[in-house]
Amino acid sequence: MHLNKYIDHTLLHPTATLADFEELCQEAIKHRFYAVCIPPSYLPVAKSVLRDSDVKIATVIGFPLGSMSTEAKVFEAKDAVAKGADEIDMVLNIGKLKSWETDYVEKEITKIKRTIDSKVLKVIIETCYLTDSEKEAACLAALNAKADFVKTSTGFGPSGATFEDIKLIKKIVGNMLQIKASGGIKDRVSAIKYIELGVSRLGTSSGIKLVTR
Repeated sequence: MHLNKYIDHTLLHPTATLADFEELCQEAIKHRFYAVCIPPSYLPVAKSVLRDSDVKIATVIGFPLGSMSTEAKVFEAKDAVAKGADEIDMVLNIGKLKSWETDYVEKEITKIKRTIDSKVLKVIIETCYLTDSEKEAACLAALNAKADFVKTSTGFGPSGATFEDIKLIKKIVGNMLQIKASGGIKDRVSAIKYIELGVSRLGTSSGIKLVTR
């Protein structure tokens, strides 16, 4: 299994420096990871370092809480694409979802997808805060809004991806949306099991460990 091609090589820590992001991009080139996932302010450096490679650039919007206005998220997404992002990982509005304002959630995702057009949109539903029925509602909102992926976690909540959540998400979205597992994926055995359960992307800061051990 070519595990490297499932990996979004991720660095979102608030104290990471310019040199850290340059190193991340060089690592992604060396190990031929699918993408890097970085904060929006570092898109220019990623675009520069990765310009002659096949590595995609993913960034996050509405991160990590998801509670900013739709207009702010739309601006973030538009700005990110203008600065070189190939993929957008957005945090949905968790509080609105838990208030069962599913129309709000779906409309927000729809607006962001329309803003970025053919670029890939991953919707982070932050499973650790949701009941199973809320996870189902989040997945259906992403599906109805024509997103490309459902993503489990920001990695900043109290827990990340679980096998049980992937099984639940897969049951809801089937092959209509892709799934990204993220948060706490630190060993090769777990990574392979996620893929066997139907995941097509892994968000991890342990990518080098996964492909070299």
